[in-house]
Amino acid sequence: MSDIIAFEAQTPRMALPLLYPGQAQKEVFVNEALARIDALLHARVEAVASTPPASPVDGQCWVIGASPTGDWQDKTGQIACRAAGNWIFVAPREGMSVAVGATGQLLRYHSGNWIFQAAVPAPDGGTTVDAEARTAISALIARLVGAGIIPAT
Repeated sequence: MSDIIAFEAQTPRMALPLLYPGQAQKEVFVNEALARIDALLHARVEAVASTPPASPVDGQCWVIGASPTGDWQDKTGQIACRAAGNWIFVAPREGMSVAVGATGQLLRYHSGNWIFQAAVPAPDGGTTVDAEARTAISALIARLVGAGIIPAT
């Protein structure tokens, strides 16, 4: 028989709240965990913003930009998710990616910063033009864009 695992107050990667034996109001913790999972599974944000929107809808999320105001104050870089009429803030983890719905771009969290993934341009330049090589490279880029591995130009 394996040893009993002693958990902390939250999960190590996404800080999901954990339950304790005999805990009152378990539904509060379970519902918050489910709201965070809902926001982070196939993550999509509306945009990067520093000011909370006037009329957010439950299920919408934003990456909080520099110098945030209002309910987002002191939450720079976090993901603000609207759930049950309240804000849930999620600290990003290294390597996390989110799609930005307003622009279709991808953001990746790397070394403490959100970075827009740059599009890969088609081949250009050079003194000797090899049309077949350029066609092959362009087709490869198109396939990578189609698969969602790199963003479109």
